[in-house]
Amino acid sequence: MVAALTLDDDHFLEDLSRRAFLYFWEQADPHTGLVLDRAAVDGNQRTSHSLDVASTAATGFAITACCIAAKRNWMQGNAVRERVRATLRHLAYEQAHQFGWYYHFVNRKNGERVWNCEVSTIDTALLLAGALTAQQCFAADDEIYTLAQQIYDRVNFSWMLDAKSGFLRMAWKPELGFLPPVWVDYRENVLLHILALGSARSTIPTETWFRFARDPIVFGNYGWVGRGPIFTHQFPQAYLDLSRLRDGQRYGINYFQNSVVATYAHRAYCLSLRSFYADYSENLWGVTPSDSSIGYVIWGGWETNHPRRDLDGTVVPCAVGGSLMFAPEICVPALRTMREDFGEVAYGRYGFADAFNPASGWVDPEVLGIDQGVTLLSAENLRSCQVWKWFMASPVIQRGVGKVFERTAG
Repeated sequence: MVAALTLDDDHFLEDLSRRAFLYFWEQADPHTGLVLDRAAVDGNQRTSHSLDVASTAATGFAITACCIAAKRNWMQGNAVRERVRATLRHLAYEQAHQFGWYYHFVNRKNGERVWNCEVSTIDTALLLAGALTAQQCFAADDEIYTLAQQIYDRVNFSWMLDAKSGFLRMAWKPELGFLPPVWVDYRENVLLHILALGSARSTIPTETWFRFARDPIVFGNYGWVGRGPIFTHQFPQAYLDLSRLRDGQRYGINYFQNSVVATYAHRAYCLSLRSFYADYSENLWGVTPSDSSIGYVIWGGWETNHPRRDLDGTVVPCAVGGSLMFAPEICVPALRTMREDFGEVAYGRYGFADAFNPASGWVDPEVLGIDQGVTLLSAENLRSCQVWKWFMASPVIQRGVGKVFERTAG
């Protein structure tokens, strides 16, 4: 159901979304379609850290961003379609992979592996989600449809299943083989599991869905599952519409409502820290892994023993933007406040800087592709449900969802 927004709210989200799309359009190589992991907020100078390093997950978001742009006529339709076609051609025929799984970071111009990084299951899943979204968006285009299916069908999901534990693995490296971590808890792996369950060629046992732990967490009056940072709720549901579904065979959880609760709890948690960080307020909150004044920090999770571990009062706009589809009544006012109060320094060509600290005045000089992506997709789902409509229409996803979910009333 499309949310009721004021005209001013919709104009704000239109501006925010178009800026996010611009990131994916300008920071992609036009021949490979691979998108920079990060770029300067003004779109010009890039640091040596970000120069020509593309992110597989961000490229998945970029494909979806092109679908949104085509639907909303932000750019001439043929140009957007050809960008999608070029990206899928590169992924199908040129990009290095291991049984269909892609490396986390690659060179934007040629797709070569960088930083000795891992073959990543979740980053591949986000790329596959973009490809399947484009397949439905451009369903009348035979080549795009076929390329997307080819990219998905090539993935050997069972190869990434650890036979001993019964869990899906997180990663593999040619130098080391399979890395030890496996998906043991409810996190962003929800998307990965549905993609794997939907495969007609290399599926995984349905029991795998019920095997990973739904780790409970309670904060104040809020109770939900999923101890990870807020992005772990946002990334899978940027594609999966779980609002009327529950895995009733065992847990009976409506994961959409679960994420609504997690969003409200996250805001309440930030507000509880006002004695430490006075700038946090009902309309200024949000922390998820991001840049900081001391570098990239994996913060925003629910640590049992150290609830404030590493926090310094930084605000991360995508922590709010990615939850627009869950709780617009608290997320839209928060993002508008960020722009109104800090827009002169923290809102630019591609939307919000990745993070800023109201107390110290520090503002990230860069934006991150995955953070712009989840904000764009969440905003679109709030406004039109369109990404959900495309993705959920995929026969692959219908098959995967059908194995573990049942429809709820309403």
